Amino acid sequence: MADLLISDLHLGSRSGADLLRSDLLRGPLLERVAAADRIVLLGDIVELRHGPAPQALAAAEPFLKALGQAAAGRQVVLCPGNHDHALIAPALAKRVERGEQLGLEVWLRGEELTPPLRRIWELLSPAPLAVCYPGLFLRDDVYATHGHYLDCHVTIPTLERLGLGAMGRVVGRPLYSLRTPSDYEAVTSPLYTWIDAVARQGQTNAALDGSITVRAWHALGGGDSTHSLPNGGAGRGRTLLGLAGRQALRRGFPLLVNALNRAGLGPLKADISAAELRRAGLRAAGEVAARLGLGDRYLVFGHTHRAGPLPHDDPHEWVGPAGTKLVNTGCWTFERAFLRSLPAPRNPYWPGSCVVVEESGPPRVERLLDDVAWSDLEQAAAAAVGEQV
Repeated sequence: MADLLISDLHLGSRSGADLLRSDLLRGPLLERVAAADRIVLLGDIVELRHGPAPQALAAAEPFLKALGQAAAGRQVVLCPGNHDHALIAPALAKRVERGEQLGLEVWLRGEELTPPLRRIWELLSPAPLAVCYPGLFLRDDVYATHGHYLDCHVTIPTLERLGLGAMGRVVGRPLYSLRTPSDYEAVTSPLYTWIDAVARQGQTNAALDGSITVRAWHALGGGDSTHSLPNGGAGRGRTLLGLAGRQALRRGFPLLVNALNRAGLGPLKADISAAELRRAGLRAAGEVAARLGLGDRYLVFGHTHRAGPLPHDDPHEWVGPAGTKLVNTGCWTFERAFLRSLPAPRNPYWPGSCVVVEESGPPRVERLLDDVAWSDLEQAAAAAVGEQV
């Protein structure tokens, strides 16, 4: 029995970053699907924060149909994340109304499937679909979840992290007090519901679709310390701000972070280097694992788009405070900001990663697009944008 886990496809992304619309790039994944016993879609599969669900599902249709054919007769498990949380939000709300506590593994019943989930079920036929949230045990010692709960503990001051900090205060559940999936949902669901409600009305802006975080990272020179972007790492930020403006922004950023910490929205750090992005994500994932009581199990997650551990990684960074062994699925999106510095296979953000979990042994990361050229990624992204025109 071998489970194949993929995450962060973001099908229907307005930016064209969702590479699996390309026949060329989906081929290696579909071949790997054909050799698996079960396929787990570990969140952010359909991009529901960029606009109405029907648009995203229309963009996702070719891949989901191909996936269903490749996985015919084998179960496909969908475990939503934050960008496709709307798929299961109504079912979760009804469970809350009934006073039910959310556990680590909740399987939705047929009558709980929302219209978008039913459409995904139709597209995946003849592969049967099951829906589970917030995660599932693949083995007694392996738990898989999208990983969005880590946003409650990450020290990078993204807009989502700040929103969660504020929401925790509003609902009377400060982030340091979270211990169960129900606790995390009490803080995250209200924020997600608001974003999803805006997206249902039409295309969202940079503040809600996540792109503003990357733009701010550019402007603040987040890649300077590790040369993760060409010409010192400012990228698009150089065109948006002059040199003096960028310098002033960088000087003022630590003061802003200090003010946010004093306001009770922290703990946050002013270090936004590429290395700190990795460390912060892993620390936060380990913190979630410890709070949920996963102990020394393996935790397979996505969300950060950073595959690992990879051969050149420090293995100590990939162990949580309770001994949880962390494994990240990576992504299938074209993130130019994180790809220009290093080619595959050394670039941990290079798209095309998955995780395989067999009956025994540690989960392992497989990278299926390491032989794909940058020009192929550019072409696929351009074609995806063209489909939306």
